[in-house]
Amino acid sequence: MRRLAYIYDAPDWPRFHWDQAGLADKIAEVRHQQGRLVGKMENLGFDLRQEAMLNTLTADVLKSSEIEGEKLNVEQVRSSVARRLGMDIGGLKAADRDVEGVVEMMLDATRRFAEELTEERLWGWHASLFPTGRSGMMAINAGAWRDGSRGPMQVVSGPIGREKVHFQAPSADRVHGEMSLFLRWFNAETRRDWVVNAGIAHLWFVTIHPFDDGNGRIARAIADMALARSERSPQRFYSMSSQIREERKSYYDILARTSSGTMDVTAWLEWFLDCLARAIARSEETLEAVLFKGKFWESVASIALNQRQRAMLNRLLDGFEGKLTSSKWAKLTKVSHDTALRDITFLVAHRIFVQNPGGGRSTSYSLAVTSPGKQL
Repeated sequence: MRRLAYIYDAPDWPRFHWDQAGLADKIAEVRHQQGRLVGKMENLGFDLRQEAMLNTLTADVLKSSEIEGEKLNVEQVRSSVARRLGMDIGGLKAADRDVEGVVEMMLDATRRFAEELTEERLWGWHASLFPTGRSGMMAINAGAWRDGSRGPMQVVSGPIGREKVHFQAPSADRVHGEMSLFLRWFNAETRRDWVVNAGIAHLWFVTIHPFDDGNGRIARAIADMALARSERSPQRFYSMSSQIREERKSYYDILARTSSGTMDVTAWLEWFLDCLARAIARSEETLEAVLFKGKFWESVASIALNQRQRAMLNRLLDGFEGKLTSSKWAKLTKVSHDTALRDITFLVAHRIFVQNPGGGRSTSYSLAVTSPGKQL
């Protein structure tokens, strides 16, 4: 059966082109949004700005992994990001090696955005994603280009024997040359807008698919690096990966159409720019949450809270999953049930907590005010 032709088979690969005039308005709008967001964030105090970055980077790491079907521990990711930002958020939780690796890659891409992207740097990112040299139960070439020993690199779905091939990457013997060309382009001086470069870099890298695994996450890190260059800032206040996660089906659809199309990548860049615009617009939610958290702590500044109470309140403000009961409080803070109940009763008495409907062993509690839109 004849394999479908892919974009990298085209005689003019990789001379991408697009309708610059047709994309001009989208590029201008994204640039305007970026400028407004940076201006808003600069008006925040340092602590609130750091909190916004912590929320954004945590979401970016979590959602980039979720796109690939991998669910990381939220608290581990948040703790790992906070440590690297030099933030004291209380109750820092030790993170697994795979979590540390994803965080390390994402922060290296954005905080060292102005530095050259090299083979060695990409290999380091890949090795940090797969510290054991395995992807699940499968051994992979960690920290090195794929060598073809496992056969063609294919993106497939469906049961064994009836797999559907969505994409087949260039053969392994082409990877070194393809990546050398990609890296020369990425590191070259250019007059192109780095917002456009972010979209091209993302597409180009995932088309080469140079690693045995982790290509999607690394492509998104490279795109984030290009977006940081577009803003000339390592500070991240919006998460492209979070928005891609929301639009995962259309993301894969447009990649599939583009990978088997021509060198005209206008449709891909339209999708990328629209997705980026929506990601920046959603950053308003992050800003609201950060301002709400700052206002909350101001409102309880005169109340003598102990360390456990402060830590648990932060958990709730950051998005606690499930219902908070006295038993959960005791387990999370490593105290007796009686101590947990005293901590909670104190918060209820000071109108910081409210008891939810229901009683007995299922009695649960929540913040008296849980929406950024409500007054404390």
